[in-house]
Amino acid sequence: MKFLFDQNISHRILSLLPEQFLGSTSVKNEGLINAFDKQIWDYARLHNYIIVTQDSDFNDLNNLFGFPPKIIWIRTGNLKTNAIVDILNDNYSDLEKFESDIELGCFEIIKLQQTPTQNK
Repeated sequence: MKFLFDQNISHRILSLLPEQFLGSTSVKNEGLINAFDKQIWDYARLHNYIIVTQDSDFNDLNNLFGFPPKIIWIRTGNLKTNAIVDILNDNYSDLEKFESDIELGCFEIIKLQQTPTQNK
């Protein structure tokens, strides 16, 4: 599974990914750090990447233009890079199914952050 990580996810994630995600890259590594979303979307389509992002923009592009590329939209709020790797690993079997399903263009991962309760 080849991912293209959007600029809202640290490029350092690449050194933390397990073997099943070899071939992944980041917008920084591909010289797309200041590119418009449509340019990144076109690049991912041309090079058969799945875009991994934390914002809705690429899902909006898929709604306008169709897919590929497919989108993994991590809707968790700010997380450390290791936590994003854990989320991808935890959802690996579902991501495999998503990758092969020709009818699905966006895979949303929603994980609510817990906040400590306040004492009254």
